[in-house]
Formats: sequence, C-alpha cells, structure tokens
Amino acid sequence: MQDNSLPLKPLATSMVEDAMKKIEVLYDGRKAKVALDIVIVGCGLGGLAAAFCLGQAGHKITVLESAPAIGEVGAGIQTTPNLTRLLIRWGLDAVLKEITVEPEALAFHRWSTGERVAYTRWGDRMERDHGSPYYHIHRADLHKILFDLATPYMDLRLNSRVIAVDPTIPTVTLMSGEVIKTDLIVGADGIKSLVREVVVGGPDKPVPTGDAAYRAIISTESMLKDPLLKPLVDTPEMCGWMGPDKHVMAYNIRGKKEYNIVMIHPDDGSVESWSAEGSADTMRSYFVGWEPRVTKLLGFVKTALQWKLMDRAPLDTWVHPEGKIVLLGDACHPMLPYRAQGSAMAIEDGAVIGNLFSRLTDRSQVPALLQAYQSLRYPRASATQSSARLNQKIFHYHDGPEQEARDTSMKAAMLAELGQARLDQTEGNANQWADKTKNFVQFSYDADLEVEKWWKEQGEKIFGGESEPTSKM
Repeated sequence: MQDNSLPLKPLATSMVEDAMKKIEVLYDGRKAKVALDIVIVGCGLGGLAAAFCLGQAGHKITVLESAPAIGEVGAGIQTTPNLTRLLIRWGLDAVLKEITVEPEALAFHRWSTGERVAYTRWGDRMERDHGSPYYHIHRADLHKILFDLATPYMDLRLNSRVIAVDPTIPTVTLMSGEVIKTDLIVGADGIKSLVREVVVGGPDKPVPTGDAAYRAIISTESMLKDPLLKPLVDTPEMCGWMGPDKHVMAYNIRGKKEYNIVMIHPDDGSVESWSAEGSADTMRSYFVGWEPRVTKLLGFVKTALQWKLMDRAPLDTWVHPEGKIVLLGDACHPMLPYRAQGSAMAIEDGAVIGNLFSRLTDRSQVPALLQAYQSLRYPRASATQSSARLNQKIFHYHDGPEQEARDTSMKAAMLAELGQARLDQTEGNANQWADKTKNFVQFSYDADLEVEKWWKEQGEKIFGGESEPTSKM
C-alpha cells in the first residue's frame, strides 16, 4: 500500500480529524442506483473534489496520479465565495477559519509611486452580499483538506502515469503496461492533459500567453519590524501594483504568519511547472524602479518558483463522442491567474458532476449526464476565462492614455466605495471586483443549486424524475 500522507506542518492534525468527523452527507443522502467504476486521472484540486463528490454519490473511485508522492506544492491562492460555500457545505468551516486569512479589501496601486488607484471593501461584505466568505489560503493547505475529504472515497494509486486511453471500452494504460478497465474516465490531468487529446481527437497543446510568474512566500516577522511594510500585515488586503507589462499581487496567508507574493512579468523562457525554481536576483531585476514597498518585499525573497503562463481557447467539447470520457478543471478550461478563479472553477466542476451522478439510475444515462455537466459548466468556465484574460490587458498598460483611463475608472469606484463621491453605474468598471453585476455572477454562484435548478427544469423531463433519497450514512 502506498503512503498517501501529505505533510502539512501549519495545519493541526487534530483540527483536520475533527473536521473530517463533521463531513456532511451530500445530496440529502441520495445515492446513484447504479454504482459505476470511475477512474479520475489526476490528484489535483479538481480531481480530489470530483473523487469526494462522486464517492459521496455512491460510485467506486480510483484516482491515478503520475507523481510518486503527494507533497506540498504551490503558494497562496484565493478561495472566493463561490468556492468557500462548497467547502463549508462539506464540513470545513472551522478548519478554514483556522488556516486562512480573510482579506478586508482589495487595493490596487501605481507601480512607480504606490498611489492607490482602486479600493473595494471585502471582509464581512462578501458573506453578506454573496452568502459565503472570501479567504486567502496556501494551495498546499487547500489540497490537504480536500485530500483528507476524498481519502475515504477513493483508491489512490501513485506513480501511475497514464500513457494511453481507449475511449470505446473504456480503458487506460499505465506506463507500467497495466491496463485498467472502467465505466467512466474523468480527465483531471491539468493543462498538459493527455486525456484532453483523446477527447478532441489529436494533439491539442496549450499556447504561451507571453507572461510568466514568479511566486514567493516570505515570513511576516521581518515585515512587522518595518514601519513601511507593517500595515500590509496588520490590515490584510489583496494588494496589487500595476505597471507596464508587469504586475505584483500580494496578500497574507496562514494566519498572517506568511506573505504570498506573485510577480507577473514578460516570459523569458520559463517552463510549465508549479515547482521550477527561478533566480530571485533575476526576478528583482524586472521590478527595478518600482515603489519602495515592492522593492523591500522583493528584497526578502530568497527563492522563487517560476511558472510559465499557458492558455487555450475554449474547446468545442469536454465529452468524448463515445460518452465515456469527460474533462474537468484545467484539462478543459485553464484559468489565467488574473481573476483568482482557477481553483474555484475546477472544484465547482467536481461538485456539479458529483451531484448529477448521484441521480444515475441506469448505465444508459451516462452520456446524457455528461452532456448535462458540460451544458451547466461550459458557459460559466468560458466566461471566467475571458474575464481573466481581460485583466491581463488591464493590469499591464504602459503609462499613457489607456493607463490614465483605467485609473480614472478605478478611482471613480474607489471614491464611491469610500463615500466621497457617487457612482451610479459600476458595470464595466476597470476594477472588475468593483463591478457589482460581475461580482454577483461570479461569487453568488452555487454549484449544487444550479444542478437542482437544471434537474427541475430539464433533467426530470429527460430522465423521468430522480431517485428517492436514501437514508443518511
């Protein structure tokens, strides 16, 4: 038996164990009347969410992961209300409050002077407006709690690289030569997905965006000793600096003990990897002349991970014509990090497919349920991709007319936020987080509720009603 442990020092084991005891039974205890053997390729956030939800729906789950071990990967990420409502529903409220930081606001600044040009209050308002909080978290912490959620429902096989897929039977073939037969294959194998190429029928590579990112985490201990940086810790915000072709995003994580910094810059030959180490000195050279807070923050960075930002246009389909393979997360809709929605979209995918497949009563329904999943998720994921791409442009204007128009738009929303002016229309604001319409669409979304609506409006007509809930576990 492989060692499936995931080292995570900042997260108290007892807290995780307590949270696991409080896992909610999903779908009012409804289980699929026909239990499928499902293979999920990839043990990332989306794959784990799908394993948990499909397992709760009564299916037998095998997760194939090419890595030999599950370890701490990545840096800080953001869990927006559309994601946290799922995590809280899954019983993780207490552990989230312990290991996250709740940002009080979003603030954008000019790269050279530090002048604040955008400000949007968050904090309690997020829960009041959208029904769930907004948190900053370390990616490894989120992966850990999802891993623990999914573990009782999955057979995890590490060091299991998939090299071929037969969509007809279907089967997956491992590098070892082993062939695994199953009922359904979920491709959650990321932006370089092999399963995606099977779905689309040939080579289908992501394309470079022209950007790359350095990611670093520093201790806040030194920041608290510096009068210029101490307010960044004392008053947690998602803090951004926008400049020509580059921007910096930074925020507190892990109970304000660590500070996460993401530095976007023109790509200089970086690689597609979450774990490739870049030169801290080279990283600093991109931001010479930036305002003193940025210079000081980057001065604390000893090592930084470098990440090539890749993208792809929306695919024509996420479902293979045979109706036995489906894609999820970055395998079908990779998200640029400019909208903080990559993790949310992948985990929402897992929630939707789990809810749908809790209603399975006959194997013949599988293709139709996969099409329902795509119809529910495709428009939202594609719109979110477009929103992220828009921020890539907005954040990187060179000083001049476009930058001035952007700042004027953002400042108008900021002054209204601070009660110093009136703004009748927030829609289309250059600060997408100030756009109330976009916020509602993005943050008030409830993956399970969308499935319930679809089922009542279309599913019952297609499938002839749903199975009765079973007794709770």
